[in-house]
Order: sequence, then structure tokens, then C-alpha cells
Amino acid sequence: MYLTFKLSWRDIMEINLREYYRMIKKRLWIIVLSVVLSTIAAAQYSNINYQPVYQASTKLIVNTVATDGNGGRGPIDLGMMAMGDSSQQINMYKEIIKTPAIMEKVAQRHPELNITSEQLINSVNVTAVNSTPIMAIIAQSFSHERAVKIVNYVTEVFQTEMPKIMKIESITILNAAKLTDKPSLVNKKSNQLIILAVAASLVVSIGIILFLDSLDDTLKTEEDIREVFNVMTLAMVPKIKDRELRVKKKATSSGHQMGEAQYASNNR
Repeated sequence: MYLTFKLSWRDIMEINLREYYRMIKKRLWIIVLSVVLSTIAAAQYSNINYQPVYQASTKLIVNTVATDGNGGRGPIDLGMMAMGDSSQQINMYKEIIKTPAIMEKVAQRHPELNITSEQLINSVNVTAVNSTPIMAIIAQSFSHERAVKIVNYVTEVFQTEMPKIMKIESITILNAAKLTDKPSLVNKKSNQLIILAVAASLVVSIGIILFLDSLDDTLKTEEDIREVFNVMTLAMVPKIKDRELRVKKKATSSGHQMGEAQYASNNR
């Protein structure tokens, strides 16, 4: 009993799969058209709305001033500084850089940037390099040249203004931002939207095909006839395509012409 039920279930699954395959094959053009149109639309939307973002950075070390017990002053030995202390100092410098005390002077000294101090604060970030006393100032912009100018100008103002704010011996710039022929992009173009559009178009188009087939109430098979009329079918008339009908007519007409020619020759 279990084997019989299992075979029957397989038969039902095969019948359903064949029916779905027939429906999809009949209206395959809907799937192809939907996928092509959605892919083109997604690609155009991605190209129109994509805007590259470039990044530039500078690296520097802040040499702070320490006092000894005799009142003497001198730069702190960064090699002996605890990693926690250096991290706290870089966090402090980060907050100082991202304040109007620095950013307003950048905007005033370089009006060609046409940018406000608030916009500078949002486009600049400060981080520690691999948990070392080295500090990196990073700027992002839609133009590589503009990002390089912003980060260099911020570093320049920080280098000149920071000793006036705190007791600092000097600020050493290790690496300034430079223009390159092939700048790296922060946001690379992604094909995720196109992949999602293709997947969505496949699902929607298959749903449309199943919906259209459910609206089609024509009788296609012997099973449909027996189910609706509850009678047995005696014969089936196959559907003949117009091209096949034209070929058969042409063959029939040529056969008649040959027969007439033979008949006329025999009368002679």
C-alpha cells in the first residue's frame, strides 16, 4: 500500500510539472520580454543615480610637550607612550579637528572650495593608524581633486592652529595627499540592483503566465472533455498550422497537374 501511494504521488507530481512546463513554454515570450526590459531599466537607473565617491588621506604625528619635576619641558617620547594614552589623545585631536575652531579657518582661508564648516565636518574623519600614535585625516568627496585639497588644507590649518590651542611641540606630516591617475573609489558600482530586477521579473512573469492560463477555459485534452461533459472521446482532430496547409495544397495541386498531363498524352 505504501509503495502504491508513493508511485501515485510521483505520477501526480510529474503531471503537474509537465502542465507547468507546457504553460511556461506556451508563453515563454512574456518571461523573456520581462527580463530584458527589467534588466535594461535597472541598468539605466543604476548608471543615472550612481555617483562615485573618492577618498584622500594624510598621516601625521603630534609631538606633545611634557614637564618634568624640575619644571623643564620637552617632547614626549612616543615610543614609551602607552597605547591607551595615544588612543585617547587621537580621539581628543579628532574632536578638536571637527570643530569650527579648525574648520571655519579652512573655509575662510580657502574660499575656492566653496564649502561651509559644517560640510567640512561631515566630509572629514580622523582615525588612528593600526593602534599607533600616528593619526590619519581622511576626506571624502565626489571629486578626487577636491578630496585631496580638502584633506591637505585641513591638515595645514591643524598644523598651524593646534599649537595655539594646546601645548604641542610640533606636528610632523608623514604623508600628504597627492593626485593620482587611478584614484580608488569608496563606493564601487554594484550589480545588485540588476540581479534583484531579474529575479523579480522572473517571479512576476511566471505569476502572470499562471494567471492567464487560469483564465483560459478552453478544452485542450481528452481529460478536460471527460471532466466537463462526462463522456468518452471517439476521435481527435489535430490542429493544422497555416504553413502545413499551404504545403499540402501545393502538393495536391502539383499532383493534379501531373495526372492531367499523363492523361492527355495517353489520349494521343
